[in-house]
Amino acid sequence: MTNRPGTAEQLRELARLRRVRDRIDREYARPLDVEALARGVHMSAGHLSREFRRAYGESPYAYLMTRRIERAMALLRRGDLSVTEVCFTVGCSSLGTFSTRFSELVGVPPSVYRRRATHATAGMPPCVAKQVTRPIRNREATSPGPT
Repeated sequence: MTNRPGTAEQLRELARLRRVRDRIDREYARPLDVEALARGVHMSAGHLSREFRRAYGESPYAYLMTRRIERAMALLRRGDLSVTEVCFTVGCSSLGTFSTRFSELVGVPPSVYRRRATHATAGMPPCVAKQVTRPIRNREATSPGPT
């Protein structure tokens, strides 16, 4: 026998988490913080962080930064904006934090990525370029074998 009230509550919780994820996807360029996201779904920031990590494998902040970096990659491939302009366009307020996180996810600093990517994806349809240049999140990175 299934515990219906518990199952119904879990479904409501997942729906609230999905709303947070969808909001991040839509509003990544706006100033967002965990407290504001949590208020929007009537949760505490700590509870939202724990449940979001449990459901999606990373914190809301890490998910937000990954969205921002993915968008930054597309803008850098276009080549018409400086790294600083891209940083602020995707919603980051610190060029240092942006560059550090970009380097962690992509493997090279944004300026190097911009130089390389404009040539590497030339002539490639944007939908394909997005897929092949997608950043690897920490949880997806393969660990190196024994050396």
